[in-house]
Amino acid sequence: MKFSQAHIDQFHRQGFTVVEDFLDTPSLEAAQLALWEVFPRPETYFANPDAFPIFGTSQFAGLRLFPYPSWSLNRLAVYPDLVDAAQRICGTRDLDLYKVELWGKYAGAIDYEQQHHYDFGNHSLVVPKRASRFIQMTCFVLLSDVTEADAPTRIVPRTASQATPYLPRVLEAGAFEHEEIALTGPAGSLIAYQTDVLHRATDFTASDRSRFIMLVDFQPRGLQWTGKMAWPNQALSEHWVESITRMTPYERTLFGFPSPDDDYWDEQTIQDVAMRYPDMNMSIYRDTVNRTPQTD
Repeated sequence: MKFSQAHIDQFHRQGFTVVEDFLDTPSLEAAQLALWEVFPRPETYFANPDAFPIFGTSQFAGLRLFPYPSWSLNRLAVYPDLVDAAQRICGTRDLDLYKVELWGKYAGAIDYEQQHHYDFGNHSLVVPKRASRFIQMTCFVLLSDVTEADAPTRIVPRTASQATPYLPRVLEAGAFEHEEIALTGPAGSLIAYQTDVLHRATDFTASDRSRFIMLVDFQPRGLQWTGKMAWPNQALSEHWVESITRMTPYERTLFGFPSPDDDYWDEQTIQDVAMRYPDMNMSIYRDTVNRTPQTD
């Protein structure tokens, strides 16, 4: 179990934790190779940055939404150890996987420097409730090495910022420059933090450097005022069908797909969903319906 009790304790105490060597080597290597179906290889980009002007239009121009052309990338969103960590942090198996993004950054494309801020602004309609069992677990899965030179996120441990109010959500520049910690690690590491912890993006300090991460966010299901992405909006993507088909029934529920015991299922929905996802094994849904007593 790579996400230990010590990591859970640090997450709750300081608001973040870092787990090195989180991904197994084959999964990491396959995901890294698949990155180049989404982003230009660093050597290609730096050979002619002017050929990729999009990356200079915004700090966030390198964000790409789930799903992706390769299952090697898509499966990271439901990587078993990651789901296990989210279950233990959130205290439930009834999880909402509410955001998946890939983020590619290239040195010199734009200034990535930010001020310290809280992430809850676009993860919630309100503010975090300090005395609450409902936790939003935001994660970075590092797909490249991130050193001090590679634009690492810098975070302020909760013990140094716990007296800071939630508003204003963005602080003045340099507010916690002496308390912040650079979140670095080798490719394959996991960085997990809460949306009510101060942090900021930084710029590269060396040329010809790049950074690639996958962002995967979880929360307990059921809160109407939190979230970020509406998965039905992505369901017409050309890569959605393969991804949802290859997942287990439980992994599908993380995206809001009905669980096998949901009363959504009957003969009609089983037949029609099977037409929408022709390669999906519908047996568990069909078996559950067949075991359910029929009432008038």
